[in-house]
Amino acid sequence: MDFRFDEDQEMLQATVREFLQGEVTPEAVRALWETDTGRSPELWKQLAEIGVPGLLVPEEHGGMGLCEEEMVLLIEEAGRAALAEPVISTAAIAVPLLNQIGGSLASEWLPKIAAGEAIAAVGHPVSPFVEDAHVADLLLLPDHGGALHAVTRDAAEVQIQPANDPSRRIASVEFEASAETRIADGDEASRLFAATLDRGALACAAGALGVCDRLIRLAAEYASERKQFGKPIGSFQAVKHMLANVKVKLEYARPLVQRAAHSVAHHAAARDVHVSMAKLAACEAATLGAKTALQAHGAIGYTWEQDLHLWMRRAWSLDHAWGRSSFHLGRVREALFAGALPIGPGTTFSGDA
Repeated sequence: MDFRFDEDQEMLQATVREFLQGEVTPEAVRALWETDTGRSPELWKQLAEIGVPGLLVPEEHGGMGLCEEEMVLLIEEAGRAALAEPVISTAAIAVPLLNQIGGSLASEWLPKIAAGEAIAAVGHPVSPFVEDAHVADLLLLPDHGGALHAVTRDAAEVQIQPANDPSRRIASVEFEASAETRIADGDEASRLFAATLDRGALACAAGALGVCDRLIRLAAEYASERKQFGKPIGSFQAVKHMLANVKVKLEYARPLVQRAAHSVAHHAAARDVHVSMAKLAACEAATLGAKTALQAHGAIGYTWEQDLHLWMRRAWSLDHAWGRSSFHLGRVREALFAGALPIGPGTTFSGDA
C-alpha cells in the first residue's frame, strides 16, 4: 500500500506551512498567553479562509470534504508552528463527530465551523478535562452513564484548570443532562466515543511529528552557533549522534501516523491498534526531541526567554492528551496477546508499504 502524498496534498500542506510561518511566530504565540482566552478570533477566521477548520466538513455544508489523510498534514504544520488555535479539538475531532451524528445538529453547526464562525469542543471518558471548552460555542460531552450530549457553552459550567503548556487551555465542565441534550446512548454512544478517541489520538500523533521536527531544527541551529574549545558543539560526534537518534525516531514514526490516518479515514478493522502505535511512536519521538534539544541548549534552555519551551511543553501536552502512553501501550499489548496485531509472521515491507 502506498501512503505517499500526491501533489495536491503536498501543495495543501505547503500552503498551510507558508501561512503559519508568516502569522504564527513565537512572539505571536507568547502574546496570546497574555490574553484571557489564549485564542485569536481573527486568526481562526484566517485559518477558515484557507480551509483548515472545514477540511473534514462535507462540501454540502461549505467545507472541503477531505479526510484524515489530508488532516494529519495540516496538524503536523500546526505542531511545527506551535499553533494555539483549536485545530485538533474542533477541526480534527468535533467535525467528524458531528458528521457521524448528522441530522439538524450537523446542519446547524458544520457550516458555522467551516466559515470560522464557531468552535466546538469534545469531552471523552478517557480524559478528565475538555480542551478549548472556554471558547467553544458547542460542547459534545459524555455523562456519567456513558451517553453523549450536546450543549451550548451558556448551558454549561466551565472551570479552567492549570496546564503545563500556557497555550493549552483545559477545563472541567459540568452540565445538566436531559433528554433534550442527549444525542446517543448505549452501543451507539460507545461507537461514537471509540471513533472520537481514535481521531483525537491520531491528531496528537500528527502534531507530535511537527513538534519533533521543530525541536530538531532548534537544537541543530543552536548547536551550530554555540562554541566550545573554539568549535561549534554541533561538530562534536556526541551531539551529532543525539540529534540523529531523534531524527531516526521521527522518520520511523511518520509512516505509522500515515498508516493510522488511512485506517481512520477508511474505517479499518485494526484502526484502534494502528492509532495507538502511531501515538506511541510519534510522542516518544517528540519527548525524546524535547530532552535532546534541552541537552543541546544547556542551562540557557531552561530560561523563559528561550523559545525552546514552546515546543517542549507542546510535546509533553500531546503525550498526555487523548490517552497517555500507558493506555495506548495497553491497547497494543491486548492486540498482541489476542493475535490481532495488524502485522504477523511472514509480513514483508517495502518503500510502498
